[in-house]
Amino acid sequence: MVQKYQSPVRVYKQPFELVMAAYQKRFPTCDMIPVFVGSDILNEEESEDKATYTVERRCKLNVNAPYILKRVAGCEYVYFVQKNALNRRERTLNISAFNESFSSRVVVKENCEYSVHPDNSDWTCFEQSATLEVKSFFGFENMVEKIAIKQYTANIKKGKEIIEHFLTELQNQGVTHIPTWCEQNPHLMVESTEEGPVDAKDETETEEGENSLSRTGSTGDAHSSNERIRGADANLDEDYIEHNLGMLNPIEESTLIQLRIWLSDTHNGKIPRDEHILRFLRSRDFSMEKTREILCQSLSWRKQHQIDRLLDSYVPCETLQQYYLGGWHHHDHEGRPVYVLKLGQMDTKGVLKALGEEKILRHILCIMEEGLKRCQELSAEQKKPMW
Repeated sequence: MVQKYQSPVRVYKQPFELVMAAYQKRFPTCDMIPVFVGSDILNEEESEDKATYTVERRCKLNVNAPYILKRVAGCEYVYFVQKNALNRRERTLNISAFNESFSSRVVVKENCEYSVHPDNSDWTCFEQSATLEVKSFFGFENMVEKIAIKQYTANIKKGKEIIEHFLTELQNQGVTHIPTWCEQNPHLMVESTEEGPVDAKDETETEEGENSLSRTGSTGDAHSSNERIRGADANLDEDYIEHNLGMLNPIEESTLIQLRIWLSDTHNGKIPRDEHILRFLRSRDFSMEKTREILCQSLSWRKQHQIDRLLDSYVPCETLQQYYLGGWHHHDHEGRPVYVLKLGQMDTKGVLKALGEEKILRHILCIMEEGLKRCQELSAEQKKPMW
């Protein structure tokens, strides 16, 4: 079985060039990554105008595995090949990596990208995805898979800490600004412009690409940039998850993102809110297969009974308004909305007999939908999940 990982968008509130300078400090080795023993450059190429730079490294890792597994495998270290393609003109870095050791038994592939934030040219975005497939490993397949996942997820969160550590180090050294390639080579930019007009289609595609990460928010506004709710075709950023959904571990984040992508592909881009998806994932212990089944059943039921239109269309009858003794009453100690239902003072049997189960059920569903809406509004107001 192929294990997949997809990270949320990680945002560094520093220019791309500074982030690249911090990234380079990780090589040839980094004390903050104990498993990363060292690296050797296999191939290195740079264009004449220095707009592009490609480097291929062979990285040596000391994987934290049981002694018996290392004895069976017959090696102490694991080797990976990493290829970095830096485009200084477009301000992007694409990283691809694969395992050289035991490649016939275990297949590990990773792709990462650093790019300029679409809403703020002084910020940098980072995305990461990976796949793991253990074909055979001397009868230790399950153990190898668990160790690989554990090691990988442990280093994911640490990656941001390392970049931020080196960014702070650069600032302490007085490096607070690095000119972009375009700023350093204005004459080349003029030549590029004189070659011909920009095609209208390309310009439109660029604009759409810049908008794919964000549907709302103003340039330079950290809160609006992170609090936005993205479309189905875009990834979620790390700060958005923390502020709106709560703290998730890397595997939980990845499962949420993968499920969003699957829902978008199978439901014509129409997917429920992220909080709704997360509730179902938690109810099934973040099992993708189990969550798909129950979530699809819920979506079909909501569509059949038009639950999404309930708050706009439903008006309780006079009997419910008079005899259904319940209402919203302030908040609990954590700030969540509280609904008080006075069952002891209500003629439940009489209301049920007068209206029937269906009308009462619809009224209760409307109350629940209103509760979710209130929680959503409070989350945006308090800048933290209120679920």
